[in-house]
Amino acid sequence: MLGQTIQLALRVAIVWALGMVLAVGVSALLPESSGIPIPARQGDLFVSYSRMGFWTCMFGPVIVTGLIVFRAMMADIGLQSFH
Repeated sequence: MLGQTIQLALRVAIVWALGMVLAVGVSALLPESSGIPIPARQGDLFVSYSRMGFWTCMFGPVIVTGLIVFRAMMADIGLQSFH
């Protein structure tokens, strides 16, 4: 059981580390001046591609972590399809 817990922690740590590195790389490579203007009541809201890329790369590890933890919880409960 301890081995599975350590393996799970290592997987989550690797996913978060890769997500952080990818997010920083994306925000560094994409220019701040290009993006999408979103029309609003008081004027356009400008969202740059680098900001969208950064947050996309940050939501990836959150989703993967949730899926890994969900799978581990289902395996602990005893569902055979999650082993």
